[in-house]
Amino acid sequence: YFVNQVQEVYRLQGVVINDKHIETILRQMLKKIEVIEVGDSDYLPGEIIDKIKFETNNEELKLNGKNPAVGQRVLMGITKASLQTDSFISAASFQETTRVLTDAAIKGKIDTLQGLKENVIVGRLVPAGTGAIKNKWNKLAENEDERFLSEKKNEVQEIAK
Repeated sequence: YFVNQVQEVYRLQGVVINDKHIETILRQMLKKIEVIEVGDSDYLPGEIIDKIKFETNNEELKLNGKNPAVGQRVLMGITKASLQTDSFISAASFQETTRVLTDAAIKGKIDTLQGLKENVIVGRLVPAGTGAIKNKWNKLAENEDERFLSEKKNEVQEIAK
């Protein structure tokens, strides 16, 4: 419904936009849930939670035989949605830079650089395409190195005994 309404506005202006672009923006605008009833969860009424985190927590509660929380999707504006990202670097690059960075510093946040935008900002390979493959190989090599070093350390300790 939303996609068709937005497309109608653009079509009237003679602009053709692929649906996937509008769907991507809408997904970001609708990715939060407001908690209505807390059930047996740790949420507070009125708390705004990421949809995936909310659903994962509810599945866990159901598996443990507890009452899940009840929530309602929240439609955020584009500006608000872009500031609600997990990456404070990405959020700071959009608007309210001082407020976003101050908030991140006060809360001791760490940006894990998982998204495209924050990796471009800091000049790293993006985690997509060949950049993702290279990152995966580097991670595998790092894990192998750690395993090898721990084995050698154990061998040295055995010899020392």
